[in-house]
Amino acid sequence: MNTYYKKYIPYLFLLPAMVLLAVFFFIPFFQTIILSFQDYSTDIYNPTYAGINNYKILLHSSEFYQTLFNTFLFLIIAVPVLAIVPLIVAIFINQKIRGIGLYKVLIYLPVVVSIVVVAIAFKWLYAQEGILNYVLEIFHINAIGWLTDTKFAMLSVAIVTIYKGIGYYMMIYLSALIGVPKDLYEASEVDGANEFHKHLNVTIPHLMPVIALVVTISSISALKVFAEIYVMTKGGPLNSTKTIVYYIYEKAFENLDLSMASTASVVLLIIILVFSFINITFFENKRYKL
Repeated sequence: MNTYYKKYIPYLFLLPAMVLLAVFFFIPFFQTIILSFQDYSTDIYNPTYAGINNYKILLHSSEFYQTLFNTFLFLIIAVPVLAIVPLIVAIFINQKIRGIGLYKVLIYLPVVVSIVVVAIAFKWLYAQEGILNYVLEIFHINAIGWLTDTKFAMLSVAIVTIYKGIGYYMMIYLSALIGVPKDLYEASEVDGANEFHKHLNVTIPHLMPVIALVVTISSISALKVFAEIYVMTKGGPLNSTKTIVYYIYEKAFENLDLSMASTASVVLLIIILVFSFINITFFENKRYKL
């Protein structure tokens, strides 16, 4: 084969991936941006150019700010737990104990189960006559509206996300724990450090880049939460669990307002880009400085 054509062979292997990216990412991406500058409120088949009017309407919408507040509230509830608890679990799992493989499988099992299945299972647990309220009644505590009370609904949904994600982030921490030098633990023992101080002074400093990565990934995932909301609350009660992605879904598929849905999608994209920038700045730049 002519050497002139050989240099194009690698691009042939990349072609399927490039086609998939173009069809499922780049084309919808640019189409969403275009739709955000059009008005579909009067005629869905013949939109008119709206300029930045959609963005003005969105930024003056109290409902949109409520969804933003709910989204960040969800993030504040879920992300710290997903950053800390899997680390603690990974440290315990990393010890030489009998049946460790079984423990790893049991903890990781929720990750491979569909989020819809997990959400439905928790919805049964949270039901007014469900197991949780049955246990409360045994201790003579009034039943709680886990998904119907505005004070508990967001927390109840966040618990599902936390339950689903602990095993995933635990595996990330476990893979990072392998790279922590053993001689540092031995030096800490010589200095008289106990287990707590060994992990505080050795493990955590070496895992800071990984912790930053977990925080970034879990934050972006929290900003895009949808399935749990859709299955369990539909954004209720009183919009207390309506997040920005559910807001986009509602505008696009229930109200057929593609322009506002696209506008909200662009705003969400900007927010996610900010978190990605934080990842690049505080994680990638410090990754090899330990």
